[in-house]
Amino acid sequence: MPDSPISATPYEVLGVPSDASNDELRSAYRRRLRETHPDTGGDAASFSAVQAAWERIGTPDERATYDRGHLRYAEHSFTWAPQDRHRPADTRPRARSHGHPGGWRRERYLVLMREWIGRGEDLKDPYDPALVRSAPRELRHILADALAEESTARTLADLGIGYTVWHDVSTGRPEDKLDHVVLGPTGLFAMLSEDYGSPIGVKKAEIVTPDHPDERPMHDLGQRAKVIARAARVKFSALVIVVPDDELGEDLVVLGSIRGATTAVVRESRLPGLMRGGIPGARIVGGTELFDVRTRLQSTIRFV
Repeated sequence: MPDSPISATPYEVLGVPSDASNDELRSAYRRRLRETHPDTGGDAASFSAVQAAWERIGTPDERATYDRGHLRYAEHSFTWAPQDRHRPADTRPRARSHGHPGGWRRERYLVLMREWIGRGEDLKDPYDPALVRSAPRELRHILADALAEESTARTLADLGIGYTVWHDVSTGRPEDKLDHVVLGPTGLFAMLSEDYGSPIGVKKAEIVTPDHPDERPMHDLGQRAKVIARAARVKFSALVIVVPDDELGEDLVVLGSIRGATTAVVRESRLPGLMRGGIPGARIVGGTELFDVRTRLQSTIRFV
């Protein structure tokens, strides 16, 4: 699988610019090995990251392959462009889905990418891996979150016909949207799909992100969910933030509650079991209430 757009590139891990000479690259590799080695005060994760970076670009051939955006040991290149969602071999009933997952962030990425490239410049492929890797981190983060939303949407669609999902739900400003609202027999969920690019922490019932420690993602999710809850006159069972597996040390971390809704952060691979089994302590929505809540949401929700 290709890296996330927001993942540190091998050049960033080694601390050199992408146009560094091969000699500069080798010197940086040796320096970073010394700095990150556990025996000299470093940590095993950083040390392993340095070794993995060198494996990607350590020889001229490997470096050229990486710079072209090709998968190692493969003949074809990958892309972060939107993928064909058609699955002709899968005839199982799907969840009812509304809206365009990742659509707003895709559009935002394309606008900002064109602005970054500059007027008059030819932008043949805005998803070219080499171009994406050279873009500012903030721009790469937008694309990474769009991909995260699309991945979550595919997982939610596989839950089956008993679930209804709304994507890119407006709560006012587009940047304050809810990525997903999910209704099923295990409850009503307000959800964000995030890719922070590195492991996250938890402190005082809140997520701590590596680049923006002052941000309050769960609090912000609660504020957005409140807009929909009031407009539709419904109560959310849980507020959930979905992250890539390698960014969370546990499958599921229950943080607390906001206005009666359980708050949690979950690994992406754990999401199907969570949706089918429910979050511990979260209120179940069943019987005639489920149909009433679906009707209220369907008549209230608008998309960005």
